[in-house]
Amino acid sequence: MTPRPLGPDRPTTTSPPHGPTQSPSPTPTLSPSPTQSPSQGPRAGTTSGAGAGAGAGTGARAWAELLRLPALFTVPGDALAGAATTGNRPNPRTLLAIASSFCLYEAGMALNDWADQAEDALDRPHRPLPSGRIRPRAALVAAGALTAAGLALAARAGRPALAVAAPLAATVWAYDLALKRTPAGPAAMATARGLDLLLGATATGGSARPALPSALTLATHTLAVTTVSSGETRGGSPLAPLAALATTGTLAWTLTRTPQAPGTAPSRYPAAAPSRHPAADTLRTVLAAAFVATSGRPLLHAALNPSPPLTQRAVGGGIRAMIPLQAALAARSGALASALLTAALAPAARRFARKVSVT
Repeated sequence: MTPRPLGPDRPTTTSPPHGPTQSPSPTPTLSPSPTQSPSQGPRAGTTSGAGAGAGAGTGARAWAELLRLPALFTVPGDALAGAATTGNRPNPRTLLAIASSFCLYEAGMALNDWADQAEDALDRPHRPLPSGRIRPRAALVAAGALTAAGLALAARAGRPALAVAAPLAATVWAYDLALKRTPAGPAAMATARGLDLLLGATATGGSARPALPSALTLATHTLAVTTVSSGETRGGSPLAPLAALATTGTLAWTLTRTPQAPGTAPSRYPAAAPSRHPAADTLRTVLAAAFVATSGRPLLHAALNPSPPLTQRAVGGGIRAMIPLQAALAARSGALASALLTAALAPAARRFARKVSVT
């Protein structure tokens, strides 16, 4: 709920990662070609003289860019990975948590661009707000409405879920409006993603405690990618990509070597309990390898040449890598169905990211 506050989507200059972004300006965020030049997207004024249908299509495209819709594929895995730690099957409250995460994630996306209008006018004039395709007031209203909807959905999932969603929403707004360009920015983004996973756990099982290790893992990845995003528009030092690359390797090793600690309550969902079943171990290893491949290669390129284009690719790869990471976390808890469902979102995220940038 980039790495936008629910993911490292454009975490520093223009961007979660619940968030996540997977972000900063997280998404989200939460891609093969994360940047978009002015020639790749509609420009201001393209709706005029194009007919009603074309105008409507252009408006929809602008909102898809503002909200970075492909990054939404990185969101359901947070709740599913959290639910997997509780020993319960995903239930209707889990779906409410996913819907709440969607709303809070997109609130962060819209608020991010509203807060970054001046910088985007210089660095990314093709973005929907500086290009004039969406009015700033509309983006701010959308952020407020999506936040309210996210909190309402969390309340429907129960008081424990709302108790997590409220600080998650506060973190989203604090990041975009105050913390993004401070040393606390990456930590705030990481906190948002970790809270998003805890939202799924509390909605499903009522307790956040068994989900803390998984939330820490996801937050650590988000922190690394958000730090890399500091050079997203102007380039930077190779140290951040190298540190993120080391973090990726460490997390992958942990995923393959350390089973999820069992919860205190007996599991009513055997597949969610820590399992030594060969299928669970194999799937966990495959997903950890996919996580390394998705995040590691672009990070290595950015470390060798920390130019803005390669840094942007590294951030996009980090956002997409959240999906195999979430799936591996679910598999580590023994929830094979949730792991496979989450992993199945990766091809769609990759496909749609070719059409709409996630950063």
